[in-house]
Amino acid sequence: MRKDFSRLPGEHIITWLLRCWDNGASSLELEGREAKQLGSLSREGGIDKAIGKKAQALSLWRRLLSSVRERYPFSEDVVCRPGKWTTMERGIQYLRELAVREMVYYDPDNAQLPTDPDEVQCTRPMWRKFVRSAPSSYANSLAVIDWKSEEAPTVDEVAGRLRQYEESLSSSLVSAVEKLSQDVRQLKEDISYSPPTQTRISAVRSKRFSAPERGYGAYTPRDTLWFYLRDHGEDMRKWDGKPTSILRARVRELQGKTAVQRDSSRKNAAPVSTGQPPRSSGRPDCTYDPLEGTSKSFLQEMSSEYDEQD
Repeated sequence: MRKDFSRLPGEHIITWLLRCWDNGASSLELEGREAKQLGSLSREGGIDKAIGKKAQALSLWRRLLSSVRERYPFSEDVVCRPGKWTTMERGIQYLRELAVREMVYYDPDNAQLPTDPDEVQCTRPMWRKFVRSAPSSYANSLAVIDWKSEEAPTVDEVAGRLRQYEESLSSSLVSAVEKLSQDVRQLKEDISYSPPTQTRISAVRSKRFSAPERGYGAYTPRDTLWFYLRDHGEDMRKWDGKPTSILRARVRELQGKTAVQRDSSRKNAAPVSTGQPPRSSGRPDCTYDPLEGTSKSFLQEMSSEYDEQD
């Protein structure tokens, strides 16, 4: 009995009393003489002396409560353990300790009062102390809980609700973690099965700049480009065997130079007087555009193609 009911070094009085209840102190009937033989259970002389004070047969639980009340007659003198609890089970343990503290100052002659800490009503002051001791992860949710009925629930009923709340919170957390794990696995699978980005870009480029697929040869015949270059003094041995796109690019380059020369000659020419028709030179214009009728966007694409091939 001394091993089961002795107070541990540094253990709070209320924590010690609750442990004695859980170890079965209420089921042991002791007379005063037998209680004195237990020696020092509480590690305090005033409490140990009061445990064996009454000669009649009483349960060890009633002797412990009365001896603590006799040693500390004011409830402010007995405090529960300080600090905040970190798990819900530890929080429920603290709520039961608050119930034991209430029982210490119960009227021992009132048979209607509970002898079990779990049957003590959880009053609003007890609940406020419990919420204040809760960590921040629980405090906001617990603070909004209120009792619908006028009669306060017992500590055991409150403990059941707290365990349900903990289970629902844990299941929601587990579901969220599982959903996150599935998303991560799916993302890894998508990354592992996706083709390399460089391959896709190369395929797009090859498709974009493939002349046969675009039908570039249908715009201007190769022989027309050939004759245009020859008539403009090009060394055709240089262009022998070159792709049509390169011939077309050279034609556009020569046309650009011709256009610049025309613009400069127009700026230097004298204005024609009003009423006189322009004089004709009588010579046909030998300069012709082999790309006449070709869209402007096509010419821009071929210019880009020429730069890309260079």
